[in-house]
Amino acid sequence: MNVWPLKFRPTHDGAILFADDAGGFFRSDGAFLDRYALGALTGSDREFLSANGHAFETEGDLDHTGFAYRWASRQAAAGDLAYVILVPTLRCNLACSYCQVSRADERARGHDWTEETLKAVIAFLDGLKTESIKVEFQGGEPLLRVDLLERVRAFCRRRFKSAEFVVCTNLQRLGAAEWAFIDAPDTFVSTSIDGNVATHRAQRTITDDKTEEFFSNLDLALERLGPGRISALPTIDVEAPPPAASVLDTYARYGIRSIYLRPINYQGFARKRHAALNVMDRWNAIYREFVDLMIERNAEGGETFEEYYLVHCLRRVLRTGQDGHVDLRNPNFLGRDYLVLDHDGRFYPTDEARMMTRIGQIDLSVGDIFSGLDTSKLDALNAHATNLFDPDCLHCPYQAFCGVDLVDDIAREGRIDGPKIHTDFCRRHTFMFDLVFELLYSRDPKVRRSLAIWAGVPDLPYSIAPEHA
Repeated sequence: MNVWPLKFRPTHDGAILFADDAGGFFRSDGAFLDRYALGALTGSDREFLSANGHAFETEGDLDHTGFAYRWASRQAAAGDLAYVILVPTLRCNLACSYCQVSRADERARGHDWTEETLKAVIAFLDGLKTESIKVEFQGGEPLLRVDLLERVRAFCRRRFKSAEFVVCTNLQRLGAAEWAFIDAPDTFVSTSIDGNVATHRAQRTITDDKTEEFFSNLDLALERLGPGRISALPTIDVEAPPPAASVLDTYARYGIRSIYLRPINYQGFARKRHAALNVMDRWNAIYREFVDLMIERNAEGGETFEEYYLVHCLRRVLRTGQDGHVDLRNPNFLGRDYLVLDHDGRFYPTDEARMMTRIGQIDLSVGDIFSGLDTSKLDALNAHATNLFDPDCLHCPYQAFCGVDLVDDIAREGRIDGPKIHTDFCRRHTFMFDLVFELLYSRDPKVRRSLAIWAGVPDLPYSIAPEHA
């Protein structure tokens, strides 16, 4: 019998988690690790490994083929370009201290698409191969140029068989034209609620009038659109995090039960104004507090909460093909199935890449709307767009579930070829998958209830997390 290579990691309770390259996993102890390392597996060991897909008899048999299929299913396959982030204006009517895109003042000139740029954008969209498109409008505050948004949307509705639109808006100062735009059933709203009212005012709206304006517009948006077409996320300052309970209470007040928790991003204005120390360790502690509270509240019955990214990581462990979130997949090829088009007509492989270029850290633009994509720069980046061959990742049991973020590595480390284990991306995701497996192996009924809800099943059996003595 041939055993596929196993990677391992101690768990919080003294056991050891093992995983293979296809994402098969189980938990055992140090005695099994000794037997595995010394080539002294028992009959019981071999039976367990064979039954759970970690071994095969001969190359090409059903066990070997099944493992190859599972491994291939873990690899993200980029399709046609079908998701575009459009930035028609960099101007904004707020001045958030943690703005990651270094927005321009609302009265500034030269930060909107020109008529020539708009026509080139529409011509670019017309040349896409896909028949189904998702367009996300970002800024600045994109609704400051609702006229440009309307022209793009009208074209896409004619050109593509199916089209979906997302407006990332601060929901300030909405007039008849803005409401008419977001009222459309194919259009969704993404906004920010920074925890409770006091935190939102301190971080975003500053004055009582603007704070009242935002929450009034949020109430009206929920009334007109319903919670299913509105998503919101808080940006948490590790130096002054709002109480977790107050954040959940605020989101529950607006019927929003899926919350994507994020620390302040190390980009744009935030790079200078929020340079806290030990951010990742402090963030992980804050994050764990939120998750524990969600589990407690979910156990009480009624409406339940989920943390979006934790649920995504959980589903990546339990299923293959969970590659819809572009921040976590492997390989994570840039400039293939999604692309960012900035206010000045330049292309970027990610939104973070345009932020880095904006502050002068490094030019990660990859061409422009007039001359086309710079494939040579994309090829240079994409040569490193997988974790399959990285020496740190090769020995990590989470490799099959994890991914790679070259742009984040450049932003924080200044390079993409340093030890992955020291990067913020690795530290964050090691914590995330440690947490996922801790929850999967928990026998706490409260935890099991939340896991079943998050996995989308009526009940999550203990057998989903194998153990071997």
